[in-house]
Parts: sequence; C-alpha cells; structure tokens
Amino acid sequence: MMAKYILALDQGTTSSRAILFDREQNIIAVSQKEFTQFYPREGWVEHDPMEIWSSQYGVMMEVIAQSGVDPAEIAAIGITNQRETTILWDRETGRPIHNAIVWQCRRTAGMVDRLISHGLGDHIRRTTGLIPDAYFSATKIKWILDHTEGAREKARRGEILFGTVDCWLLWKLTGGAVHVTDVTNASRTMLYDIRKLDWDDTLLQALDIPRAMLPQVRSSSEIYGYTDIQGARIPIAGMAGDQQAALFGQGCFSPGDAKNTYGTGCFLLMNTGEQPCDSGNGLLTTIAVGLGDRVQYALEGSVFVGGAVIQWLRDELRFFPDSRDAEYYAQKVPDNGGVYLVPAFTGLGAPYWDMYARGILVGLTRGTRREHIIRAAQESIAYQVADLVHAMEGDTGVPLTRLKADGGASRDVFLMQFQADILDRAVLRPAIRETTALGAAYLAGLAAGVWSSTEELSRLWRCDTTFSPDMESNRRNALLSRWHRAVERCRDWAQ
Repeated sequence: MMAKYILALDQGTTSSRAILFDREQNIIAVSQKEFTQFYPREGWVEHDPMEIWSSQYGVMMEVIAQSGVDPAEIAAIGITNQRETTILWDRETGRPIHNAIVWQCRRTAGMVDRLISHGLGDHIRRTTGLIPDAYFSATKIKWILDHTEGAREKARRGEILFGTVDCWLLWKLTGGAVHVTDVTNASRTMLYDIRKLDWDDTLLQALDIPRAMLPQVRSSSEIYGYTDIQGARIPIAGMAGDQQAALFGQGCFSPGDAKNTYGTGCFLLMNTGEQPCDSGNGLLTTIAVGLGDRVQYALEGSVFVGGAVIQWLRDELRFFPDSRDAEYYAQKVPDNGGVYLVPAFTGLGAPYWDMYARGILVGLTRGTRREHIIRAAQESIAYQVADLVHAMEGDTGVPLTRLKADGGASRDVFLMQFQADILDRAVLRPAIRETTALGAAYLAGLAAGVWSSTEELSRLWRCDTTFSPDMESNRRNALLSRWHRAVERCRDWAQ
C-alpha cells in the first residue's frame, strides 16, 4: 500500500493538536485538546508532562480514527512544539521528576541576573544568538536540578534526561529508544552554540548542567526513529520548534522571507540565509531550519502575550464566553477611546527585553466601556508586532514589503486589517492557516520522499486574503506614539 498521508503533531502552549495532510497539503482530519495550566506562584507557569503526552497521543489516535485512514498509509510523522518549555525525566521509569517549566515562567529571572553579573551576558549573545532571559531553557534546567533531591548526581550518570517538548514526545513515541532534538529547538535552550552546532561547555559549567543529560542534536528533516500505530511502523521524520515550523510552512525558504504567527504569543521570523545576522535592536539570532548538514538562520522577535491577552479577557475578566467574540466587540466602537493595554503579564520580549515589566491599562475615563478595553487588547497585539518589524528593518536594512500571517488569531479580520494599517504594509493570510503543523508535515514529507524539494513546496503555497493598509499617516503616528508612552509606564514594575 502506497503511503500518501503525513501526520503532524502540533504540541502548543495551551493545547495539543494533530492534523493529517495529504500530498497536496489538503487537511484530511484535525483533533485538538486543551490541557491544564498551573500557576503555583505569581509569574510561575507549569504543565504536567504526562498530560502533554496523553493529550497529544489522544488527538493523534482521534485523527486516525476520524479520517478512516489505514495507519500503513501514513508516510511519516512530523513534530512541532512549544519551544523552551523544559522537561526532565527519569530514563528508567520514564516519569518526569518535576512539572514542565513553561517558556512563559519567570521564576529564574534572578539566575539570569547572576549570569550577567558574572560577565556571561556577552558570551550568551555571541554564542547562542539569544539575549539572556528566563524565557529560555537553560536556567529552567538548573532550577529543577537545584530543587529536586539527588537529581544532579543522577543526571551526571545519564539517569535523568532533559528535553524540550519535541524531544519528550519523540522519546515517548519511540518507547524510550531515541533521545534526540533538532537544531531549531537546541538553539532555544541558551546552551547551544549556533555557529559550532554543539552544546557550549562554558554555559554548561556556569549552570552546573551535566552534558550527559542532554539530547543528541540532529537536523530538522530526517528519520529519527519509528513508532507503532495499530501494527504499522511509521517513521518520525521531521521536528522543529513551532515558530521555525511556521516559517517553513509559510514557504519562507529564501533570505528576506518573513512571517508572523499570531498564537498565545506572537513571533516574527525572517530567514537570513546561511549566515547568522547579529541584532542591534534586541532581536534574537536563531536557527531557522536544518536540512542535511546545512542550516539556515533567522532573526526573531518575540511577543510573550499575543492571543493570550484575549484568553485573559475571556477567562479572568469574563468579558465574553468565546475568544472569537473579541473581533465583534472591537468593532462596536469607532476607536479605542484613548485606552491602551500593554499586556506585559510575563515581562516584555523584543525589542525591550524587560523581565520586570508588568501589564498596564491606561487612558481610562468615566466613558470607557468594555468594548474599548477589548479593542485596546486587540490593538496591543498589532502594536507589539509593529515594534518587532521596525526593529528587524533596522537590523537588516531591508524594509519588509509584505508580512505573511498565520496562527489562530490570523482569522480575526479586525486584527489583520489593523495590523496592515499600523504597519503600512500588506498582510497576506495563506489558504492553509495551520502553517505550524504544515511546516512539520513538510519537514517529515521531505525526509520520507513525499516531496522532493523546497522548490516543489513553494509551488504549493497559496494566498487566501490580502489586507492592504488604509490609514492616514498622521493617525498611525499618533497611535504609535501613545502606545510607546504606555509601554514606558509599565517598564521595571516588578523590579
């Protein structure tokens, strides 16, 4: 039987998804399941790794059942994942030794401050391409080792393993046979030398992290191992962190191509080719993809709270029962009424990199309505992305002519139009908005021979909607100016 499908596992911050694609990139079936978010203390965020696994395995099996496809017809599985989230587990029992510490978690900010005070800030930037921050995996690993009795000694003996979520899922899918990550995920740990393509001994020593616990680092598109589904032996053949997978799924294969993903956070990535581009504007230099023995690099700007601000309005403030309602309410008022919401709930990412910033709502008057606050939340997503675009243009000297958009919030017509207006650039939304999962499918399909080249994949990409800017420059400049004033007022709040 000829294999003609690709299964993408898309393990995100708030839910696990599985999507089955055919060779023409049509979506055959989708399943999704939310899982529990834990907030043990202010600024701390955790997940249960076993719930991540069970939810991901459950939606994988649901997609197969829903589609009616024989597992033997699945050519390969691709994995994409929430990045930086850190899991440590016992090699023998397969049980996590602590809850996963999520990328949003700020508990290790003090550790990062100590690394900088010991003179390692420049080394981190130069070696890993990252800005020292609690966002990344390195200090999360140290925290778990420091707070779990006997863990560091066991880790030195290779009895405790570390992995980002891709690595954890691969290990579980292969029954503990394969402890591997890919270059894109390794580049997000703040432990990996992105030029030498190896773990950095200086940082391992500074954080007292044993090399024996780290996974082997491989390319983003190759067969890592096999899993058994209903008697079918299926190769796991593609892995990439969610934002790099979305860059690949958007067909951004050439230097200068850029996309923004509107998810829990927002992430703007530009492919810079086979030479890393150092940022002078607070952006990250990271690995875009590894194909064969070659890597491409990217510049990245991160917004910690993108779509999550809409979830906050829904769950904590209870402004509406469904996130999709935000689009409706935002359009019930002609403007934001002078209200600005800076959703720095877990600090600010690029270009500010302020671990101690906190959320702020300013410009309230007696006439402020719920709709103004909802609109301000929607606009805050677009303002943060605009800050990233302007920083990226400053680094590369190349103005973006267009921005490809994907992720859950890209369905929001109000947000996409406001983004085009505030950027003064066209925003392109693809026909298939599941570009993160699609990127994982592309990577797996290339390794499994479903597609022959990125040139073939480029021909598959299709635009669904183009949002053209339609705002006067005076209004745009005034809105951006007030946004930046609001940002300054939230800086260093938790210091």
